[in-house]
Amino acid sequence: MTDALTRLHDFAVELAWAGGRRTLAHYNNAVAVEIKDDGSPVTIADRDAEQVMRGLIRARFPDHAIVGEEFGADEDVAPGGVRWILDPIDGTKAFVHGVPFYGTLVAAEVDGEPLVGAMYFPALDEMIVAAKGRGCRWNGRPCRVTEGVPLSRALVTTTCIDSLAARLGPERYAELCARTWLRRTWADCYAYALLATGRAHVAVDAEVTLWDCGPLLTIVEEAGGRFTSWAGERTIGGGDAVASTADLYDEVREIIR
Repeated sequence: MTDALTRLHDFAVELAWAGGRRTLAHYNNAVAVEIKDDGSPVTIADRDAEQVMRGLIRARFPDHAIVGEEFGADEDVAPGGVRWILDPIDGTKAFVHGVPFYGTLVAAEVDGEPLVGAMYFPALDEMIVAAKGRGCRWNGRPCRVTEGVPLSRALVTTTCIDSLAARLGPERYAELCARTWLRRTWADCYAYALLATGRAHVAVDAEVTLWDCGPLLTIVEEAGGRFTSWAGERTIGGGDAVASTADLYDEVREIIR
């Protein structure tokens, strides 16, 4: 790993850990919930964690750009520059209900290409991190997707069954259910963690944002899987997402598209 990529990788881990640990001060602590203009919930834990991460970036890399869910974009990216993408709590609805599958997400883009991704799950104390061309690690150990499982035995994970079913429509949703083994929710970013560590086989979401997806492309690809929009574009800004083991990807996209 080059020195520059190593620095970004190690700092992404530091950011995700620091932001995630800050959320634990509010976890299962009757935190107040506000509703943003877009209808999504936010808490003091979201804002505190993002401020912690932004402060660390500003102290270490003052010339790097930042975009985060709670405080927006912080200056443009110069050509060849670094942009950090932050989601302090991916899964705020899970967080406020005491469900431990929420995560703190960090990604580093260089010249528009995601090169580093980190996901930390504070309530579970799980860290998943990857750098382009350098593999994926789960709590320090190499991890990979589990290939060779037919779609008929696959575990499909999603954040919200209702939005997935509405987006697919009755016929395609019925086909997805008929052709797979299990569908499970409460996932948010943990769906993609399960995929990257070999515990699930497909993750699909009908509605996602840039900060939801920031680290996912790098993590899933470095774990040996595929991550795209539903249209098949390799992007973290597609508005929807599908990820799977490489050998199931074409079958899954045949259903959802």
